[in-house]
Amino acid sequence: MAELVFTVNSEERVTLQSFLREKCGVSRRLLQKLKNREGGITRNGEFIRTVDEVSDGDVIVLNCGECSDIEPNGELKADIIFENENVIIFDKPSGMPVHPSVRHRRDTLANLFAYLHPQLTFRSVNRLDKDTSGLCLTAKDPFTANLLQKKCRKVYFAAAEGIITESGTIKAPIAREHESIITRCVRDDGQRAVTHYEPIMHSRGHTLLKIDLETGRTHQIRVHFAYIGHPLAGDNLYGGSRKLIGRQALHCGKMILRLPDSTEEAEFSAPLPIDIKNIFEL
Repeated sequence: MAELVFTVNSEERVTLQSFLREKCGVSRRLLQKLKNREGGITRNGEFIRTVDEVSDGDVIVLNCGECSDIEPNGELKADIIFENENVIIFDKPSGMPVHPSVRHRRDTLANLFAYLHPQLTFRSVNRLDKDTSGLCLTAKDPFTANLLQKKCRKVYFAAAEGIITESGTIKAPIAREHESIITRCVRDDGQRAVTHYEPIMHSRGHTLLKIDLETGRTHQIRVHFAYIGHPLAGDNLYGGSRKLIGRQALHCGKMILRLPDSTEEAEFSAPLPIDIKNIFEL
C-alpha cells in the first residue's frame, strides 16, 4: 500500500485538516476519501480524525494505495527514465495508448503500470496521443498527482514538412471540428492556444523543431503546424505525408519539474526515436 508520511513541524497546535491542506498541499478530495477509509489516516500509528489537533513531532501517515482494476500486461515494453516512491517517468513508444479504451484494453501504458505496481492506481499526469512518443509522467498516489498538475514543463521535438528557418510563435485558437470527436481546427471561437518553436536542422525537405507549449490544447502542435502550412511528417489527419514515417513525427523529449520533497527542478530527457531520426538520416 502506498503511504505518504508527513511530520508536523510547528510549535502551534493546528487541526489535522489545516496541517494537511495548508502546509502539505493535500487536496480536499483526497482527505474526504481517506477519512472515510479504515486506517486511511493515522497519527503516530493510531487513528486520527481530520478535526483532531496535531502538534510538533507528530508523524502523520496517509494510506493512499488502491487496487487497480486495469488488467496487467507484462509483455509490454516502455523504458523507465526515472522512478522513485512518488512517480515513474516512462519513455512511451509510439503506437501505445496511455489509457485503456474500447479498442485498446490490454496494450496501454496503464496495463504496463498495472503489471509493475498492481497495488496502485494508474495516474498519468501528462497525456500523449497514441502515436506520439516520449516522456509520460505517472504519479503513484493522488497527492503527488494533484501536486504536479500543470507544474511540469514539457519540450517536444517534431519533424515538420518544408523548411522553417526562423524561430517563432503561433497564436491561434483551437476548437473541435464540427461533427468530429477527434479532429481539431483553428477557429475564432476556439480556446486560446500558443506554441513557441525553434528550428534545429533541415534535411530532405523537412525541419526538425524544438517546441515549447504555452498552453496545452488537444492536438495543439499538430493543428498549429498544419495551420501555418507545415504539417508534421506522417500526420495524415492534418495533411502530413506518410512517405517517410508511418505516424505523426512528434516526440516529448524533455521534461522539467520539481519532484515532491525537492527544492530544485530536475530535468529528464528521452532520445529521438529511430523513425524520426531516419527522416533526417541521423
